[in-house]
Amino acid sequence: MTTAQKLSFDVQTSDHARTAAEREQVLASPGFGQVFTDHMISIDYTEGRGWHDARLMPYGPLLLDPSTSVFHYAQELFEGLKAYRQESGSIVSFRPQANAARFNTSARRMAMPELPEETFVESLELLVQTDRDWVPTTPGHSLYLRPFMIATQSALGVNYPSQTYKYMVIASPAAAYFGASQAVSVWLSTEYTRAAPGGTGFAKCGGNYAAAFVAQRQAVEQGCDQVVWLDAFEHRYVEEMGGMNLFFVYGDRLLTPALTGTLLPGITRDSILTLAGDLGLKAEEGRLSIEEWQEGCESGELTEVFACGTAAVVTPVGSVKGADRAWSVGDGTPGEVTMRIREELTGIQYGTRPDPHGWVHKIC
Repeated sequence: MTTAQKLSFDVQTSDHARTAAEREQVLASPGFGQVFTDHMISIDYTEGRGWHDARLMPYGPLLLDPSTSVFHYAQELFEGLKAYRQESGSIVSFRPQANAARFNTSARRMAMPELPEETFVESLELLVQTDRDWVPTTPGHSLYLRPFMIATQSALGVNYPSQTYKYMVIASPAAAYFGASQAVSVWLSTEYTRAAPGGTGFAKCGGNYAAAFVAQRQAVEQGCDQVVWLDAFEHRYVEEMGGMNLFFVYGDRLLTPALTGTLLPGITRDSILTLAGDLGLKAEEGRLSIEEWQEGCESGELTEVFACGTAAVVTPVGSVKGADRAWSVGDGTPGEVTMRIREELTGIQYGTRPDPHGWVHKIC
Protein backbone atom coordinates (compact mmCIF):
# COMPACT_ATOMS: atom_id res chain seq x y z
CA MET A 1 0.00 0.00 0.00
CA THR A 2 1.24 3.49 -0.77
CA THR A 3 0.43 6.54 1.31
CA ALA A 4 -1.85 7.71 -1.50
CA GLN A 5 -4.11 4.66 -1.05
CA LYS A 6 -6.83 4.68 1.55
CA LEU A 7 -7.84 1.71 3.68
CA SER A 8 -11.50 0.94 4.19
CA PHE A 9 -12.36 -0.36 7.68
CA ASP A 10 -14.65 -3.34 8.07
CA VAL A 11 -16.85 -2.62 11.11
CA GLN A 12 -18.04 -5.45 13.33
CA THR A 13 -19.64 -4.24 16.56
CA SER A 14 -19.78 -6.35 19.69
CA ASP A 15 -22.82 -8.45 20.60
CA HIS A 16 -21.63 -8.45 24.23
CA ALA A 17 -20.98 -4.78 24.95
CA ARG A 18 -21.20 -3.78 28.60
CA THR A 19 -24.51 -2.33 29.76
CA ALA A 20 -24.79 1.34 30.73
CA ALA A 21 -24.86 0.32 34.40
CA GLU A 22 -21.73 -1.82 34.04
CA ARG A 23 -19.95 0.95 32.18
CA GLU A 24 -20.87 3.60 34.75
CA GLN A 25 -19.57 1.37 37.54
CA VAL A 26 -16.18 1.27 35.82
CA LEU A 27 -16.17 4.99 35.05
CA ALA A 28 -16.84 5.83 38.70
CA SER A 29 -13.32 4.67 39.56
CA PRO A 30 -11.43 3.67 36.40
CA GLY A 31 -7.87 3.52 37.68
CA PHE A 32 -5.38 3.45 34.81
CA GLY A 33 -5.17 0.81 32.07
CA GLN A 34 -7.17 -1.78 33.98
CA VAL A 35 -10.49 -2.03 32.09
CA PHE A 36 -10.87 -1.75 28.32
CA THR A 37 -13.69 -0.63 26.08
CA ASP A 38 -15.87 -2.93 24.00
CA HIS A 39 -13.95 -2.66 20.71
CA MET A 40 -10.48 -2.53 19.21
CA ILE A 41 -8.81 -1.76 15.88
CA SER A 42 -6.72 -4.26 13.90
CA ILE A 43 -4.79 -3.78 10.62
CA ASP A 44 -2.43 -6.37 9.11
CA TYR A 45 0.75 -5.83 7.11
CA THR A 46 2.45 -8.26 4.74
CA GLU A 47 5.73 -7.59 2.95
CA GLY A 48 4.99 -6.96 -0.73
CA ARG A 49 1.28 -6.38 -0.11
CA GLY A 50 1.37 -3.56 2.40
CA TRP A 51 -1.36 -2.74 4.91
CA HIS A 52 -4.61 -4.66 4.56
CA ASP A 53 -7.63 -6.08 6.41
CA ALA A 54 -8.43 -2.99 8.47
CA ARG A 55 -11.10 -3.85 11.03
CA LEU A 56 -12.98 -2.50 13.99
CA MET A 57 -13.95 -5.54 16.02
CA PRO A 58 -15.01 -6.64 19.51
CA TYR A 59 -12.25 -6.40 22.12
CA GLY A 60 -10.76 -9.81 22.81
CA PRO A 61 -7.69 -12.08 22.92
CA LEU A 62 -5.30 -12.65 20.04
CA LEU A 63 -4.36 -16.08 18.72
CA LEU A 64 -0.61 -16.16 18.03
CA ASP A 65 1.78 -19.02 17.32
CA PRO A 66 4.38 -19.65 20.08
CA SER A 67 7.13 -18.91 17.54
CA THR A 68 5.74 -15.46 16.72
CA SER A 69 8.62 -12.99 16.33
CA VAL A 70 7.42 -10.47 18.91
CA PHE A 71 7.75 -13.05 21.70
CA HIS A 72 11.39 -13.78 20.93
CA TYR A 73 12.91 -10.61 19.50
CA ALA A 74 10.72 -7.86 21.00
CA GLN A 75 10.07 -6.25 17.64
CA GLU A 76 7.21 -4.01 18.66
CA LEU A 77 6.36 -0.42 19.50
CA PHE A 78 3.50 1.62 20.87
CA GLU A 79 2.06 5.09 21.40
CA GLY A 80 -0.08 6.69 24.08
CA LEU A 81 -2.57 9.54 23.86
CA LYS A 82 -5.97 10.47 25.22
CA ALA A 83 -9.49 11.41 24.21
CA TYR A 84 -11.10 14.14 26.31
CA ARG A 85 -14.72 15.09 26.81
CA GLN A 86 -14.81 18.89 26.71
CA GLU A 87 -17.27 21.17 28.50
CA SER A 88 -19.11 21.69 25.20
CA GLY A 89 -19.79 17.94 25.01
CA SER A 90 -17.37 17.42 22.12
CA ILE A 91 -14.83 14.59 22.30
CA VAL A 92 -11.33 15.56 21.19
CA SER A 93 -7.77 14.30 21.12
CA PHE A 94 -4.57 16.30 21.59
CA ARG A 95 -2.05 16.50 18.74
CA PRO A 96 -2.69 13.00 17.32
CA GLN A 97 -0.72 13.85 14.19
CA ALA A 98 2.36 14.27 16.40
CA ASN A 99 1.79 10.80 17.85
CA ALA A 100 1.43 9.44 14.30
CA ALA A 101 4.76 10.99 13.30
CA ARG A 102 6.51 9.64 16.42
CA PHE A 103 4.99 6.20 15.79
CA ASN A 104 6.68 6.14 12.39
CA THR A 105 9.97 7.39 13.82
CA SER A 106 9.88 4.44 16.21
CA ALA A 107 8.93 2.10 13.36
CA ARG A 108 11.96 3.12 11.31
CA ARG A 109 14.30 2.45 14.26
CA MET A 110 12.70 -0.95 14.92
CA ALA A 111 12.86 -1.99 11.22
CA MET A 112 9.06 -2.06 11.05
CA PRO A 113 6.73 -0.69 8.36
CA GLU A 114 5.45 2.87 8.65
CA LEU A 115 1.72 3.42 8.89
CA PRO A 116 0.27 6.35 6.90
CA GLU A 117 -0.41 9.14 9.38
CA GLU A 118 -3.96 9.61 8.10
CA THR A 119 -4.67 5.91 8.77
CA PHE A 120 -3.28 6.23 12.30
CA VAL A 121 -5.58 9.18 13.05
CA GLU A 122 -8.57 7.55 11.34
CA SER A 123 -8.14 4.41 13.44
CA LEU A 124 -8.31 6.49 16.63
CA GLU A 125 -11.36 8.38 15.41
CA LEU A 126 -13.24 5.19 14.51
CA LEU A 127 -12.57 3.52 17.86
CA VAL A 128 -13.47 6.60 19.92
CA GLN A 129 -16.61 7.28 17.89
CA THR A 130 -17.72 3.68 18.38
CA ASP A 131 -16.94 3.61 22.11
CA ARG A 132 -17.74 7.26 22.82
CA ASP A 133 -19.83 6.37 25.88
CA TRP A 134 -16.62 5.19 27.53
CA VAL A 135 -15.12 8.69 27.49
CA PRO A 136 -15.43 9.87 31.11
CA THR A 137 -17.34 12.99 32.13
CA THR A 138 -15.49 13.39 35.45
CA PRO A 139 -13.06 16.37 35.39
CA GLY A 140 -9.48 15.18 35.02
CA HIS A 141 -10.49 11.77 33.67
CA SER A 142 -10.04 10.73 30.04
CA LEU A 143 -10.03 7.78 27.64
CA TYR A 144 -6.48 6.53 27.24
CA LEU A 145 -5.68 5.28 23.71
CA ARG A 146 -2.95 2.72 23.12
CA PRO A 147 -1.96 2.20 19.45
CA PHE A 148 0.71 -0.47 19.04
CA MET A 149 2.36 -2.69 16.43
CA ILE A 150 3.83 -6.18 16.80
CA ALA A 151 5.86 -8.49 14.54
CA THR A 152 3.69 -11.52 13.73
CA GLN A 153 5.84 -13.80 11.56
CA SER A 154 5.97 -17.37 12.88
CA ALA A 155 9.66 -18.18 12.56
CA LEU A 156 12.85 -18.10 14.60
CA GLY A 157 15.87 -16.34 13.20
CA VAL A 158 17.69 -13.20 14.25
CA ASN A 159 19.17 -12.21 10.88
CA TYR A 160 16.14 -10.41 9.50
CA PRO A 161 13.04 -8.57 10.69
CA SER A 162 9.55 -10.06 10.45
CA GLN A 163 7.74 -9.92 7.13
CA THR A 164 4.29 -9.60 8.73
CA TYR A 165 2.94 -7.21 11.36
CA LYS A 166 -0.24 -6.28 13.15
CA TYR A 167 -1.22 -2.72 14.13
CA MET A 168 -3.86 -2.39 16.84
CA VAL A 169 -5.56 0.22 19.01
CA ILE A 170 -7.19 -0.45 22.37
CA ALA A 171 -8.73 2.07 24.77
CA SER A 172 -9.14 2.31 28.53
CA PRO A 173 -10.90 4.92 30.70
CA ALA A 174 -8.36 6.54 33.01
CA ALA A 175 -8.24 8.64 36.14
CA ALA A 176 -5.28 10.90 36.95
CA TYR A 177 -2.01 8.92 36.96
CA PHE A 178 -0.70 10.91 39.89
CA GLY A 179 -2.76 13.30 41.99
CA ALA A 180 -2.54 16.87 40.67
CA SER A 181 -1.45 18.17 44.09
CA GLN A 182 0.88 15.25 44.87
CA ALA A 183 4.61 15.87 44.61
CA VAL A 184 6.53 12.65 43.91
CA SER A 185 9.85 11.52 45.31
CA VAL A 186 12.54 10.25 42.94
CA TRP A 187 15.52 7.91 43.09
CA LEU A 188 18.72 8.62 41.12
CA SER A 189 19.69 5.43 39.31
CA THR A 190 23.49 5.16 39.10
CA GLU A 191 23.55 1.37 38.81
CA TYR A 192 21.34 0.95 35.74
CA THR A 193 21.10 2.73 32.37
CA ARG A 194 17.93 3.31 30.35
CA ALA A 195 19.53 4.05 26.98
CA ALA A 196 22.80 4.87 25.24
CA PRO A 197 23.61 6.81 22.05
CA GLY A 198 22.77 4.76 18.98
CA GLY A 199 20.26 2.66 20.90
CA THR A 200 16.47 2.80 21.05
CA GLY A 201 16.06 5.50 23.70
CA PHE A 202 14.17 7.84 21.37
CA ALA A 203 11.82 5.07 20.18
CA LYS A 204 8.70 4.16 22.11
CA CYS A 205 9.33 0.43 22.27
CA GLY A 206 8.55 -2.00 25.04
CA GLY A 207 12.16 -3.09 25.57
CA ASN A 208 12.99 0.32 27.00
CA TYR A 209 10.30 -0.10 29.62
CA ALA A 210 11.10 -3.74 30.46
CA ALA A 211 14.72 -2.76 31.08
CA ALA A 212 13.51 -0.02 33.43
CA PHE A 213 11.51 -2.25 35.76
CA VAL A 214 14.45 -3.33 37.91
CA ALA A 215 15.49 0.29 38.55
CA GLN A 216 11.89 1.30 39.26
CA ARG A 217 11.64 -1.54 41.77
CA GLN A 218 14.87 -0.30 43.35
CA ALA A 219 13.36 3.19 43.63
CA VAL A 220 10.34 1.79 45.47
CA GLU A 221 12.61 -0.21 47.79
CA GLN A 222 14.35 3.08 48.61
CA GLY A 223 11.02 4.67 49.51
CA CYS A 224 10.67 6.67 46.28
CA ASP A 225 7.86 6.90 43.73
CA GLN A 226 9.88 7.04 40.53
CA VAL A 227 13.35 6.52 39.10
CA VAL A 228 15.40 9.25 37.42
CA TRP A 229 17.68 8.09 34.63
CA LEU A 230 21.17 9.51 34.15
CA ASP A 231 23.48 9.46 31.13
CA ALA A 232 25.06 6.15 30.14
CA PHE A 233 28.71 7.24 30.31
CA GLU A 234 29.16 9.18 33.56
CA HIS A 235 25.87 8.51 35.36
CA ARG A 236 25.94 12.18 36.18
CA TYR A 237 23.73 14.10 33.78
CA VAL A 238 19.95 14.01 34.13
CA GLU A 239 17.96 12.49 31.27
CA GLU A 240 14.35 11.63 32.20
CA MET A 241 12.09 10.31 34.97
CA GLY A 242 10.61 6.85 34.45
CA GLY A 243 8.70 7.27 31.19
CA MET A 244 8.44 11.06 31.49
CA ASN A 245 10.48 14.10 30.54
CA LEU A 246 11.77 16.49 33.21
CA PHE A 247 11.68 20.28 33.50
CA PHE A 248 13.67 22.43 35.92
CA VAL A 249 12.31 25.84 36.96
CA TYR A 250 14.64 28.75 37.67
CA GLY A 251 12.18 31.53 38.49
CA ASP A 252 10.80 32.47 35.08
CA ARG A 253 13.15 30.16 33.14
CA LEU A 254 12.55 26.51 32.25
CA LEU A 255 15.31 24.05 31.42
CA THR A 256 14.72 20.55 30.04
CA PRO A 257 17.37 17.99 29.04
CA ALA A 258 18.15 18.24 25.33
CA LEU A 259 17.15 15.45 22.97
CA THR A 260 20.35 13.54 22.27
CA GLY A 261 18.86 10.34 20.85
CA THR A 262 18.65 8.67 24.26
CA LEU A 263 15.53 10.51 25.47
CA LEU A 264 11.97 10.03 24.34
CA PRO A 265 10.83 13.16 22.43
CA GLY A 266 7.68 13.69 24.47
CA ILE A 267 4.72 15.43 22.86
CA THR A 268 3.77 16.96 26.22
CA ARG A 269 7.39 18.14 26.54
CA ASP A 270 7.24 19.77 23.11
CA SER A 271 3.90 21.41 23.95
CA ILE A 272 5.28 22.88 27.19
CA LEU A 273 8.28 24.35 25.37
CA THR A 274 5.76 26.23 23.22
CA LEU A 275 3.36 27.10 26.05
CA ALA A 276 6.17 28.61 28.10
CA GLY A 277 6.38 31.58 25.73
CA ASP A 278 2.60 32.06 25.92
CA LEU A 279 2.93 32.30 29.72
CA GLY A 280 5.82 34.75 29.68
CA LEU A 281 8.41 32.14 30.57
CA LYS A 282 11.72 31.44 28.87
CA ALA A 283 12.30 27.81 27.92
CA GLU A 284 15.49 26.16 26.76
CA GLU A 285 17.01 22.73 26.22
CA GLY A 286 20.36 21.92 27.77
CA ARG A 287 22.30 19.76 30.18
CA LEU A 288 22.04 19.46 33.97
CA SER A 289 24.16 17.36 36.32
CA ILE A 290 22.91 15.91 39.58
CA GLU A 291 25.39 18.19 41.39
CA GLU A 292 23.88 21.25 39.66
CA TRP A 293 20.39 20.01 40.54
CA GLN A 294 21.26 19.63 44.22
CA GLU A 295 23.22 22.88 44.45
CA GLY A 296 20.46 24.79 42.67
CA CYS A 297 17.85 23.56 45.12
CA GLU A 298 20.03 24.24 48.15
CA SER A 299 20.81 27.79 46.99
CA GLY A 300 17.18 28.50 46.10
CA GLU A 301 18.04 29.28 42.48
CA LEU A 302 16.26 26.16 41.25
CA THR A 303 12.75 26.66 42.58
CA GLU A 304 10.68 23.79 41.09
CA VAL A 305 11.01 20.54 39.18
CA PHE A 306 8.29 18.68 37.33
CA ALA A 307 7.89 15.68 35.04
CA CYS A 308 5.53 15.55 32.09
CA GLY A 309 3.95 12.97 29.82
CA THR A 310 0.64 11.89 28.35
CA ALA A 311 -0.38 9.67 31.27
CA ALA A 312 0.73 11.91 34.13
CA VAL A 313 0.34 15.28 32.31
CA VAL A 314 2.43 17.46 34.66
CA THR A 315 3.70 15.92 37.91
CA PRO A 316 5.64 17.92 40.56
CA VAL A 317 8.86 16.49 41.99
CA GLY A 318 9.21 17.19 45.71
CA SER A 319 12.31 15.30 46.83
CA VAL A 320 15.37 13.53 45.44
CA LYS A 321 17.34 10.62 46.86
CA GLY A 322 20.49 8.86 45.72
CA ALA A 323 22.94 6.35 47.12
CA ASP A 324 25.00 9.11 48.76
CA ARG A 325 22.74 12.15 48.81
CA ALA A 326 19.20 13.44 49.39
CA TRP A 327 17.52 16.82 49.13
CA SER A 328 14.19 18.57 48.74
CA VAL A 329 12.95 20.67 45.85
CA GLY A 330 11.67 23.96 47.30
CA ASP A 331 9.42 23.15 50.24
CA GLY A 332 8.56 19.75 48.78
CA THR A 333 5.13 20.79 47.51
CA PRO A 334 3.89 21.61 43.98
CA GLY A 335 5.20 24.97 42.81
CA GLU A 336 3.35 27.89 41.27
CA VAL A 337 4.92 27.62 37.82
CA THR A 338 4.34 23.86 37.71
CA MET A 339 0.66 24.18 38.51
CA ARG A 340 0.23 27.12 36.16
CA ILE A 341 1.61 25.06 33.25
CA ARG A 342 -0.53 22.08 34.23
CA GLU A 343 -3.69 24.20 34.36
CA GLU A 344 -2.95 25.80 31.00
CA LEU A 345 -2.25 22.50 29.30
CA THR A 346 -5.25 20.65 30.74
CA GLY A 347 -7.42 23.70 30.08
CA ILE A 348 -6.63 23.43 26.37
CA GLN A 349 -7.27 19.69 26.38
CA TYR A 350 -10.61 19.95 28.19
CA GLY A 351 -11.75 23.09 26.35
CA THR A 352 -11.73 25.56 29.25
CA ARG A 353 -8.82 27.59 27.80
CA PRO A 354 -8.19 28.87 24.25
CA ASP A 355 -6.26 26.65 21.82
CA PRO A 356 -4.03 29.20 20.03
CA HIS A 357 -1.82 26.56 18.38
CA GLY A 358 -4.58 24.38 16.93
CA TRP A 359 -3.57 21.33 18.96
CA VAL A 360 -7.07 20.06 19.70
CA HIS A 361 -8.41 17.55 17.15
CA LYS A 362 -12.18 17.08 17.24
CA ILE A 363 -13.33 13.47 16.97
CA CYS A 364 -17.07 13.73 17.55
